[in-house]
Amino acid sequence: MPLIWAAISSHGFGHAAQVVPVLNALGRKISGLRAILRTTVPASFFQNRLAIPWELSTIQQDVGCIQQGPLTIDVDATWREHARFHATWNDRIQAEIEAMSQAHPDLVLADTPYLAIAAGAEAGLRTVGLVSFTWDLVLSAFSAPPDIDGHTLIRAIRQAYARADLALRITPSPTMDIFGQFIDIGPIYEPSPSARDALSARLGLSPGERTVLIGFGGIPLISLPMAELDALDGYRFLFDGPVPPDSTRIVSTHSLPFSFKTLLASVDIIMSKPGYGTLVEAVGLHTPLVYVRRYNFADEQPLVDYLHRYGRGVELAGQDFAAGRWEPALSAVKDLPAPSIPPPTASGAEDAADVLATYL
Repeated sequence: MPLIWAAISSHGFGHAAQVVPVLNALGRKISGLRAILRTTVPASFFQNRLAIPWELSTIQQDVGCIQQGPLTIDVDATWREHARFHATWNDRIQAEIEAMSQAHPDLVLADTPYLAIAAGAEAGLRTVGLVSFTWDLVLSAFSAPPDIDGHTLIRAIRQAYARADLALRITPSPTMDIFGQFIDIGPIYEPSPSARDALSARLGLSPGERTVLIGFGGIPLISLPMAELDALDGYRFLFDGPVPPDSTRIVSTHSLPFSFKTLLASVDIIMSKPGYGTLVEAVGLHTPLVYVRRYNFADEQPLVDYLHRYGRGVELAGQDFAAGRWEPALSAVKDLPAPSIPPPTASGAEDAADVLATYL
């Protein structure tokens, strides 16, 4: 029975959301495929999503970014955590090699922990990166504290990535030049069927009232400008964070009998940061997106360009988001015409599975 070692970054849930469709597609091609999920993403994310047999091996694979909510990166803390991670690099590599030797995987797939790529190469295994960005690109946008040698850290990360046999570059993504061999694949997303009518009935919407899903990814958004949103006529806001019990316009998603992916396919407007999963799915669903940018994350500009080419999007400035001045952006995005160019087909999972199957 073929075994794939899937190392997954746990900086939010976006990387796991890319890996799951690929493994499902690969499982349809390779009989008996199993997966070891090497990640700190919780098992609950994979339940009812991943169709092949899998086991979770909870080990940190990389640092990602240290964040204060989904919109603010603590740059100093991010560099210091990377420095601590690399201070024990040799021990981490050895632990990964020993674990791989015990499991005997047929292939290492990394989205996008460079630790697994380096360890897989040391262990003599085929290694493939599944990438919409790499962590060296993220760190390159930040200035390191004076006491940390940022250039050496970035060089070490790039050297680890360069050991991959192949990288599957997901559409859309920034330019990456560290892998010896690339294959470009399509977008990766798996939209759920719409439950718009059921959602409308559950919420008791008035005629013309629009639903807005506030979804900023796997890093929790702790607070919202509740009073300002409650004063916005014509909208019902769905939020997965704490909601005041007396709110009339803000609804907890946990009180609804729908998954987040079903809500994505059922609302009138999505509000988010430009993160891969939500943005690409919004484009594929033809759902308008109001986005709040960070301006210091590696894949943000390619995603925004993709949105404006194939979808409908309006930027909401960070200060306006925090102050609850949402109405102009919400009004603008719902009035945007449909794009003249259809989005690329969501072929990325099948594209990746076709390539990975040749390794198995």
